[in-house]
Amino acid sequence: MAVIASAPGKVLVTGGYLVLERPNAGIVLSTNARFYAIIKPLYDELKPDSWAWSWTDLKLTSPQMDRETIYKMSLKHFILQCTSSETRNPFVEYAVQYAVAAAYATFDDAKKDVLQKLLLQGIDITILGSNDFYSYRNQIEARGLPLTPESLASLPPFTSITFNSGQSNGENSKPEVAKTGLGSSAAMTTAVVAALLNYFGVVDLSSYSGAQHQENLDVVHIIAQTAHCMAQGKIGSGFDVSSAVYGSHRYVRFSPEVISSVQDAIRFMPLEEVIAEVLKCKWDHERTKFSLPPLMNLLLGEPGTGGSSTPSMVGAVKKWQKSDPQKSLDMWKKLSEANTTLEAQLNLLSKLAEEHWESYKSVIYSCSMHQSEKWMEQASEAISLEIVKALFGARDAILNIRCHMRQMGQAAGIPIEPESQTRLLDTTMNMPGVLLAGVPGAGGFDAVFAVTVGDSGNNLAKVWSSHNVLALLVKEDPRGVSIENADPRTNQITSGISSVRIA
Repeated sequence: MAVIASAPGKVLVTGGYLVLERPNAGIVLSTNARFYAIIKPLYDELKPDSWAWSWTDLKLTSPQMDRETIYKMSLKHFILQCTSSETRNPFVEYAVQYAVAAAYATFDDAKKDVLQKLLLQGIDITILGSNDFYSYRNQIEARGLPLTPESLASLPPFTSITFNSGQSNGENSKPEVAKTGLGSSAAMTTAVVAALLNYFGVVDLSSYSGAQHQENLDVVHIIAQTAHCMAQGKIGSGFDVSSAVYGSHRYVRFSPEVISSVQDAIRFMPLEEVIAEVLKCKWDHERTKFSLPPLMNLLLGEPGTGGSSTPSMVGAVKKWQKSDPQKSLDMWKKLSEANTTLEAQLNLLSKLAEEHWESYKSVIYSCSMHQSEKWMEQASEAISLEIVKALFGARDAILNIRCHMRQMGQAAGIPIEPESQTRLLDTTMNMPGVLLAGVPGAGGFDAVFAVTVGDSGNNLAKVWSSHNVLALLVKEDPRGVSIENADPRTNQITSGISSVRIA
């Protein structure tokens, strides 16, 4: 009996830095890049003397990194001891410990006996991330292929990852592997937690609607959010885990005290009791349904200038806030207003699409063929004028957001929108059919995003390629965590450009 769960990567379109503090909101889009966790028993049957065991076995396999890590897990305290020499994965370790503790915390004695037998069979975990989570630029260049989405699509799904060499951009801490900033650790943690909770019978994620499904998602969110924060060693905003669980939405963070109480209690309380308390806590994060308006497409580009360390950039902004509270407060207010404006304009466009579909479709396809300076010429009637005005409202808002983000970076002494990205984004915004462009999340050198209208994305990918920017295969997919029917390695993997089968 294998359980396979998947969770999406994310792009934070608005709310960079601000989303760290309540009640500021961020718009986070989930993507078609997904992390998979495959859970099955390690042993087919129990040995006769297993009833007396106080430890069980756990194997974690990551084929893309060619890693296999073996653990012993205490069935009393849920402590994991690594018995192999491979590098440990704290995100998976906390996910396992907290998911097991959640099962013990919610089950009655009869169910605990069944759980004990299941655990004594050992746990075999395999983790796989879509290619879009990682940079394959080196492999593409080594094969002499152009930096295009077609070249990316020619790589087999779950291709082996090339490890970084050397420092990137002078950062003190570089990622272990070259990543694209889609939130691999949050998606991985969420997928592992969801698969384990489903495997143990704590939740049933096989149905996709109704109040019960929502309650199940909430349990996955609480355990994944707590495990992810503990693995990071800090309490982040949580938007990445939230989108991995629920999909695209407008997000306001939870109060950090919910998890800081866990950090305190874990020192003197059994983990099972701590997790029981966490599940009872009032989680006050806010989620409002949101997705891009119809006929709009998310594109993500990898500039190839190396990654940025988000924690160090966040640290620099916080230090600046303390040193100049009034100026930082003013700037955050302006940034928040620009974020709200962009959200309102996009929501207006969704509403106009719903109420005036034919006019909306006509305007969008006309604008997709022209630079923004000619969009007003596409408005021939009152309703199409309203649609074009909303498009310009969204453009103006993103330009304001970028301006304030650059100013904040300069004040904090960090490259939130580095000059190289500014040049690239300005070029992008001047392309036909491009509505928005910016640096997602905390900014830096990780990636750039664009939102295009109609079918203008292909042209943009070509222009990016000429600027040494690789357009990824990522697009928005509002779906959150879900249970899969089959091992993704044996499925037909379909991207927006081509499909490849792995034997």
